[in-house]
Parts: sequence; structure tokens; C-alpha cells
Amino acid sequence: MRISLNWLRELVEIKLSPEELAETLTMAGFEVEEIEDRRTWANGVVIGKVLERQPHPNADKLSVCQVDIGADETLNIVCGAANVKADIYVPVATTGTYLPNIDLKIKPAKLRGVASQGMICSLKELGLPTDVDGIHIFTQENLPLGSDVRPLLGLDDVILDLTATANRADALSMVGVAREVAALTGGKLSIPEPGEVSIPKNAGNLALKIADTQACPAYIGTVIEQVKIAPSPEWLQQRLRAAGVRPISNVVDITNYVLLEWGQPLHAFDLSRLQSVASSDLTIGVRFANNGESLKTLDGQTRTLASQNLLITANDKAVALAGVMGGEETEVHLGTQSLILEAALFDSVAIRRSSRSAGLRSEASGRYERGVNRAELEVANRRALSLISELASGILVQQEIADTRPHPSTWRRSIALRLDRVNQILGPIELGEDTGELQEQDVERILTALGCQLTPSDNVPGEDTTHQSRWSVSVPPYRYRDLEREIDLIEEIARLYGYNKFCDTLPEKAEAGYLPLDEELIRKLRAFFRAEGLTELIHYSLVKPGEDRQIVLSNPLFVEYSALRNDLISGLIDAFQYNLEQGNGALNGFEIGQIFWREEDGLQETEALAGIVGGDISLGKWSKSGREEPITWFEAKGILESVFRQLGLQVEFQPDRRDDRLHPGRTASLWIQGNSLGIFGQLHPQLRREKGLPNSVYVFQLDLDVLLDSLGEDEILVPTFQPYSTYPASDRDIAFFAPVKISVAEIQKVITKAGKDLLESVELFDEYRGENVPQGQRSLAFRLVYRASDRTLTEAEVEPVHNKVREALVEKFGVNLRS
Repeated sequence: MRISLNWLRELVEIKLSPEELAETLTMAGFEVEEIEDRRTWANGVVIGKVLERQPHPNADKLSVCQVDIGADETLNIVCGAANVKADIYVPVATTGTYLPNIDLKIKPAKLRGVASQGMICSLKELGLPTDVDGIHIFTQENLPLGSDVRPLLGLDDVILDLTATANRADALSMVGVAREVAALTGGKLSIPEPGEVSIPKNAGNLALKIADTQACPAYIGTVIEQVKIAPSPEWLQQRLRAAGVRPISNVVDITNYVLLEWGQPLHAFDLSRLQSVASSDLTIGVRFANNGESLKTLDGQTRTLASQNLLITANDKAVALAGVMGGEETEVHLGTQSLILEAALFDSVAIRRSSRSAGLRSEASGRYERGVNRAELEVANRRALSLISELASGILVQQEIADTRPHPSTWRRSIALRLDRVNQILGPIELGEDTGELQEQDVERILTALGCQLTPSDNVPGEDTTHQSRWSVSVPPYRYRDLEREIDLIEEIARLYGYNKFCDTLPEKAEAGYLPLDEELIRKLRAFFRAEGLTELIHYSLVKPGEDRQIVLSNPLFVEYSALRNDLISGLIDAFQYNLEQGNGALNGFEIGQIFWREEDGLQETEALAGIVGGDISLGKWSKSGREEPITWFEAKGILESVFRQLGLQVEFQPDRRDDRLHPGRTASLWIQGNSLGIFGQLHPQLRREKGLPNSVYVFQLDLDVLLDSLGEDEILVPTFQPYSTYPASDRDIAFFAPVKISVAEIQKVITKAGKDLLESVELFDEYRGENVPQGQRSLAFRLVYRASDRTLTEAEVEPVHNKVREALVEKFGVNLRS
């Protein structure tokens, strides 16, 4: 918000320079982004009177003027403006004046052979907006020649561009900033108190109908007749321009002025236009829009409304977007003779939703969204009515009020405050070379300056009352929204006392930092997968809707990102396809992220680890004549097994065909100690063709919680040393026909169990299907390694164990042994 210091000085006593005031406000939490010193814009520009104008002898578009600036001699000034003439008062930049807005220093010069001793200025050259194409002509008469022009143009002012935090709705007004400055500096407040306005009690043609009192707790409609629409007086226009608001007409300017002064949005309707929209008996209503209703707002756009748009209606016809912007059909214009002034309170949530739905923000909606002071609605309304009576000659005819606000006695909240809690939170203060604590008088002085009322309260029985003070703090209505708890009051005490006056204290003893176990394990996982040649990928958690058990957002930014992902594999497949289409080749990558899904008992969330592999993992192509060799199922599976081996995990692979995206004969579910860990498999040929992917693309997804739980067990975190045997091993091969439906993992499990006493390892080294192999079976060959740690095994020791393995295979699976 742009703050005019001239205006602010009328509301509060200010003894600080603009720079000091800006520093004080910034240190108190109100950031001053810019100091606009308008006094430099026209330093050296004075009031002059054009005594005579003659055409330039050598230029058709130039004039030679004799200008009196109250000096001993008149100035000869060449002027190029078409509106210059004799007997007018104008701003004159004298020789030596610097005009910063056009970066020009005035020097004696000759223009087409005629000497010029200064420059007659336009408002644009002085940094002010104007619609006039030419020099500025003062409308006042008998102005003192040679006097400073800045007071007449409002250029004897300094503007502070102030940014208030979102919780300080009261600081979006001149009165609110004045209260803050008074609390910070101790300056005396001089806030104008509007007098009572006289309104006849007899009934008129206006009625109110508030359909939703929660969305609109208070509405004041005042009928004003015999209004004379005209330009506002210069003082009002200057204040609006200083605040960055364009003057329009006296009535509209008054509503904007009260908005800036009190932070209360107002709106003026043309009464005759309202009656033409409605009928002679007018009912102003407040309701939510029906889907499909339309309204042409003051910015000239016709808007299609939704059910969350709050409307002002005339006999149920929409005439304004409540709290946001008025309608073009009922706006005040030059021919307006009677009007209705609206002063209302609207719910902040309702206005925020309405404004967002319409895609429209305004000065009014910005204030309603933060919260307008409900206690000063009548004050702002009286202020506007008195100004309309004074500046537009309006006569107040009728006023209707719909008020469902709680009783005024509830507008001041009481908060318990403890002095020991204040000092406990804020810590010691600097007192020269010593330190100390905030005292009772400090707390009372600060909170009283903020408008709070402090009442000492009794201590709680049984507590230590030494150096302990308690107050019941009554918060003023204009701070009702942001002062709700004891900690809010403590923050205010620190802010006004000065953050820089508190001691900087460090912990007495620093502790060494450490990573949580889960984070340390996740970092290991990342390192192991990167070591296997996989690149870490990161995707949005938001995806397109349409999947089963998906969680859909109720208020998404885009339709393409309106649901939460329920797995990581889909995103990895899309990334693989995108990289392929962009000419980056096949992608080998992994991702760690959250997934979400919906179940009958509620919404679920977990962290998952997934990967995709499909590119050639060899380092060079020269040995293969530039040909790429796609990774095989076993090589892709080996990446996972390598990571599991480094982590010390025993993971079991079992056939699986539940995921339609994966090949039904080349998919495995992963299990660890009986718990489902995840899935691994090759992409289904149909999906591969649809997305134009290579033949061999493999994906996996692991439940990170299950993985971390397994890694967190003591035997893995603290592995025990297994001594190497110094004795030779004895190996045996075993080959047999086994049904295809029996997995190698099941066979290895039975072999390991049967030979557990001496068996050191078991490894599949051959698989064959085809000629001489029975239908529905395959030939498997395993190598079994037997070893003892304390002796060399003899044939008599190995053979019984090996036979036990053979018997277990025949008994369990009915295999046909070949060796």
C-alpha cells in the first residue's frame, strides 16, 4: 500500500524523517519496499504567469512567451505546447532546475535562433499522470508569482510503498498505519471521528433481503438524492493519485478515499439504473449465484458465474459481484442524480472463493479476503455520507440496515498473559553492558500503545508467585483477527520493543548431528542403484485422473495434474517413452517417491522405490560393430539381486501375473521373510507396441517401508563375521526333468533345506527345452558345493547328503533325475 506522509501526518504525529520512519516500520515487520520522494520532482519549479505569447519567427509550432515569475525581469521562454496563451498561470522550471522524471537540466538555450530562459512544464514532465496534451494550466486565480509549485500539485510529499503481512488486515488503511506508527513512535493520534448524519425516519422504496447472513453479516444501504456528479476537489484527487488511484468523479472518488482511509470497501449504485433493472419498489439482495448466470462488470467483461460467486441483486437480478466489483449496468456516471451507497461486511472465505472463481481481484476483494474491521463499518459509512453531502450536495433520504453481527460486547477478545512466559519465550534483553528481563511496565506500555486494555488477574493457587505477573488483555476490535492467543501478544511485545534489543544466545552445549537410520539406508540404496548404472529420476506426485483407487483433488490447478499417483511405474514408462522420442536413447533409471491410493477404510500413503531398465548397459559399442544389445531378463534381474546382495538381504522371486502392464510369463513378485516386497517384470508386448518401446524393457517397484524394516534388523545392521574355510570344497552336479510350472526358487529352497549341514552353495548353470525333453517340462542342471570348516570332506560324507537332496527333489516335485 502506498502511504502519503502528508496524509499520514494529519492522522498521527510524526517526528521522524521519511528514512527513519521507513526503517522503524521495516524493523517492526512492515516492509517498506520504496521511498518515493516527490519533493525532488519539481525542486526549482515556480508559479509563473504568461504575459504575452507571440508566434516563433522561424518555426510554425513554437511560441515565444513572456513569463512573469515575480522576479525583476520577465523571462523569455520558447514553448512548443499548443495550449499556451496569455494570462494563464503555469509551472515554470527556471534555469538550473533538474527534472528527474525526464532526466533534464534546464540551461539557457537558443531554439531556432530565439533565446529561451527556462521551460513551461506539463504534468508529465513533473512526473504526474494527466490526459492533457500540453502544458499544465492552473485553474486558481491570483496565485503568488515565483512561489514553489509543489504544494499546489501535491509534490511536497513523500510516498512509502508499504507491504503488510497477510495477517495484518488493519494495516491496509491509513488509519491502521497511523495506529501502528503511534504505537511504534509514541506519536499522538488524530483520527477523524465522523459526526452523526441526519437521515429521515420515514419509510421509502428501498428494502433489503440477505439470503445468506453468514456470507453477509451486515449490510447498510443508503438512498441519496439530488447528487451533482463533478470532478473531485484538488486535495482529494492529489491524495488518490499519491495512493496510485486514478480520480474519476466526486462520488466514486469518495468511496475510494474511504477505502484507503478506513479499509472499508464501499460501492455506489445509480438508483435510476437500479430501478430500471428492477421496478419502482426496489429490493437489494445478497445471495449466491446460480450456475450459468452472467454479469458484465465494471471492467467491461461479461462473466459467466458459478454457485460460489456472491452477488448483489436488484429484485433478484445480479447487479454486482459482492465484495469484488460492481456491474457496468448500474455504475455511477455523469448523469447520475440519485444513488444507493452500499457499506457491507462479507465473509472472507466467501469473497476469496468468489474472486478466484471469477478470476478477478480488486482493492475491495483484497481487503475482504484478509478481513474487514466489523466494528468500524458505521464509522466508515458515516464518513462517506458526510463527504457526499459536502462535495456532491447529496441529500440523505433513506437508510436500511440488515445486521446479524454478534453483540458489540463480544468484539473485544480477552487473552491471559503471563510475564514469566513472555521472558521465557523472548529471552534476556540488552541493558548496556548488562542483560535483564522485560518488566511489567514494559509489557503494559507496549500493549496499551496497541490499543489493548490490561487488567491484572489473580495468580493460580499453589504456584510460585515470585516475580510473576498476570494480566487479562482485552484486544481492540481492529486487531481481533490476528491477536488470538498468548503467543500472539508475546510476538507483538517483541516486535514493538525491538527485535534488535534482545540478546543473541547460543545453546550452551552443541551436539553432533547424525542421520536417522532410514535416511542413511535410503542414501545407501541410492548409491547402490547409481553404481548399477541407473540414473535417479524425479516426477510430480500429481498425474491425470482415471485409474482405479485413485485419489482425485477437489480443487486442482490443472486437469492434467488433478489426481495423486498410485504407483511409480506409470511415470517411469512415460519418461522412458519421452526420452526415446527425444532421441536420448533407452532410459535406465530409478525413483524414490510417495504413492497414494484409496481404500474402504480411508486414504493410504506410502513411500516406494521403482526403476526401469531397457538400454544397452555395455560401456562401448565398438566391439559389437555399433549394434546395441538389449538387456536380458536375467541381466535386469541381476541388477536387483546385486543390490540385495550388497544390502545383505535374502529376497525370493515367485511367478506373478497380476499386473496387466507386465508380461504374464516374465513377471515375478518379490518376497522377503514372508512379506511382500514388490514386483519385477518385463513390459507386456501390447503395451510396448502402443508406446513404441524396444522389445526388452523391464520395470520393478519395491515397498520402501518393507525394505527399510528388513534392513533395520540387527543381524543386517551388525553382520557377524563368518570365517573362511581353509579346506577344499567338493562339488556335485545334479540334472533332472522338472515341470515348467515349478520355479527354480522353489527347487533351490528344497535343495538348500535337504543339504543344510554341509551344503555351501547351489547354483543353476543350465536350462534346456526342446528335443528329447518331455512335453511341459524342462531340463535343469544345478551345481552343488559341499564344504566343512574344520576338515576335508570324504566321499563317504558327501554322498549321503547328496542322495538326500536327490530324494527330496523326487519326493517333493516328482522330478525325473538324469544324473
